[in-house]
Order: sequence, then C-alpha cells, then structure tokens
Amino acid sequence: MQAVDLAYRAMKTIAAAALIVSLGMPYSAHAEMATPKCDAPLHLLRLANPLTRFAQKLATRGPITIVAIGSSSTAGAGASSPATNYPNRLAVELKRLFPTHSITVLNRGVNGEEVDDMLKRFDKDVVVAKPDLVLWQLGTNSVIRDQMFTDHGAAIRDGLKRIRAIDADVVLIDPQFAPKVIVKPEVGPMVELIATTAKQEDVDLFRRFDVMKRWREDDHMAFESFVSPDGLHMNDWSYACMAKGLSLAIAEAAQRPVMSAKATSHMVP
Repeated sequence: MQAVDLAYRAMKTIAAAALIVSLGMPYSAHAEMATPKCDAPLHLLRLANPLTRFAQKLATRGPITIVAIGSSSTAGAGASSPATNYPNRLAVELKRLFPTHSITVLNRGVNGEEVDDMLKRFDKDVVVAKPDLVLWQLGTNSVIRDQMFTDHGAAIRDGLKRIRAIDADVVLIDPQFAPKVIVKPEVGPMVELIATTAKQEDVDLFRRFDVMKRWREDDHMAFESFVSPDGLHMNDWSYACMAKGLSLAIAEAAQRPVMSAKATSHMVP
C-alpha cells in the first residue's frame, strides 16, 4: 500500500509538470510568431518502465551520463545553433529538475544514418562512454528513403542487446511527424514496428511521432510552427518542447517505485 501511495504521488508530480508544459513555454523559433503551446499530456509523456540505472545514480548521487544516438534530428539539423538541438536542451531541462546532480548529455547524432550505420559505431560512440541512459532515435531515414526494415526489428534488438550488456537504461525515440515523413506509406508501419519491438523487448519508448501529431491535429498548429523550412527536421521550438517533455518522462520514470509500476498503470489518463 505504501508503494502504491508513493507511485501515486510520483504520478501526481508528472501530471502537474505536464500541466505546466501544456500552459506553454516562453520559447519560440520565430520572434514574429506567437509562442505556440507546448502541449505534452501525461499519457503521451509517460514511459512504460522505470529507469532503474538512472534511479540508482540519483540515489547514490553519482554522476549520470546520457548518450543520445541517432541521425540528423539528434545531431540538430533544423536548429539555429548547437545549443538549441534536443540533447543540449535536454541537458538544460534535467539540470533544472535535478540541480544538485551532475548530469552529462552526449550528442552522438550523425546526419543521414540508418540503424545499421549506428550499430557500426555503437562501440566507440555508446559503449566507451559507459552511459547510464541511452536515448536511441531511429527510423526516419529509412522511411524517407522508402526502405522499410526487412528484418522485422532484428537490428533494433541487436542494438538493445548491446545496450543491456553495459547495464544502461534505454529509451527508443520514433520518427518525427513532419510533412516529408508523413507522406511516406512506410511511416505507419515503421512507428508500429518500433513500438512493437519496444514492447516485446520491455524497453521504453518516447512517442515523438504522436506528440508532434497532437500539436498538428489537436492543437491545430501550422507545420511552420514546429518544423523547419525543409519540411523534415524539427526547429528550435519543437526541439525545446521535445526536450522538456522527455525530461519530465525521464524524471518520473527514474523516481517511480519499481514494484508498483504495473499496479498503478490504470492511473494514467
């Protein structure tokens, strides 16, 4: 009962934080545009599983290392400067949430890469850093090149296996909801494949596609508000909003009582 009560309080914390996000944040990619609402409701933010390694480091007050690996939307294409890509914005948000902890976010994004390309550099770009958490953004380049995975997620599972071998937490990040992505027939199956693989492998997934889709379809935002002029990449505002939502999801999952996580799943709106 005590564990359930702790979990309930943890869920109230993220719910309150998500409400703050939904009220909007003073950050805009274009000064001439009204600041959009950074809408990140709880049921889209929440990660399925606790982040146990991250939690352990919080408890022992040890330094925390996060590796963000991916392609151009990790590297920061579309951002006005390196400071405004999502890994750097995430570092700022996590510092705000955990001001007394040492948290380093390493950006290991490389433009144009697909999953097989990333796997080739896992040892030097992920394993060597000895991360406590790996954020793995994937799938977009295969979609826009009309190349659906033919291995039914085997390459993703290979990467997850290598991350587990170093005892790191992992969060997968699916494609962005952007004009040049959603016109591709492969995008739906790709989003579904990543979600299915995450569920089968019992790892976390940050649902970037659905979060951005909500901005467009529920909040009625113009694509120009959250997608760069190339019609593909995110912009300063959307990178910042993504980072804020991801930081809240990480914070909640790292402070969630492990044993009661499934018992409290019904509390999620």
